Amino acid sequence: MQILLANAKIMFDKSATMPKTVPIFQKTAELLAHEMSLMDIDYAAQQLGCNRKLAAKNILRYHNFLSACRMPAIMAYNGQAYKHLKAETLNKDSLDFARNHLWITCFLYGILRPLDGIVPYRMEHNVRLDITGNKPIYQYWKDKLTDILIDSVKTDDNTLLHLSTAEYEHLFDWQRVCREVNVIQPMFYIRKGNELKVQAVWSKTCRGAMTRFILENKITDADSLYAFSYKGFEYDPHIGEPAFPHFIRNDEM
Repeated sequence: MQILLANAKIMFDKSATMPKTVPIFQKTAELLAHEMSLMDIDYAAQQLGCNRKLAAKNILRYHNFLSACRMPAIMAYNGQAYKHLKAETLNKDSLDFARNHLWITCFLYGILRPLDGIVPYRMEHNVRLDITGNKPIYQYWKDKLTDILIDSVKTDDNTLLHLSTAEYEHLFDWQRVCREVNVIQPMFYIRKGNELKVQAVWSKTCRGAMTRFILENKITDADSLYAFSYKGFEYDPHIGEPAFPHFIRNDEM
């Protein structure tokens, strides 16, 4: 089973001494970073959807892209999912398992294995650059990433666990992915009376926690996911379907 997890906008500005692998598209990321480093602050702020201060910070990051300290991707992000993945506390066996089963999606590097060394950055899905042919960057990546993802899943057991988000599906020919491999997408809901509601923070929390659960227990089959429980979320066999297993937390908890 291969796992797909999204990156996070919040990143650590530090390095790690542990061995790191090289991202598949390191050279491509360097070209993208170089073009980003040449932007003026106002245009960068527009492209990245942020204020001028944050835009200036990221232009500087791109200027220093080649010399900046690197962290393993699984430990470089500090968003909600990664706070509950707690990668820095995983043991060596779990990290070795992650190297062969976990993919992290992002708009700068395209797709990452967990121990790939990366630097802090900010990149949005709709950034347009000369290198992308002035098309949104997610379109630029689509032809490059689709075969890599499908081939890795087929080489494994033909099952892809989708713990990323809809935004990152656009990095791939997602319809083709769903045709060619078995995609399982866990759903996380809060039950309020008779209604099921999605809360983004809890969904991100559970994606990170489920990733940790898989890595710690070296899970390779989808049925074993049903044992996952976290912060009151538990599998409910009475709703959902095999491709969309539902994990529910009751509101009163």
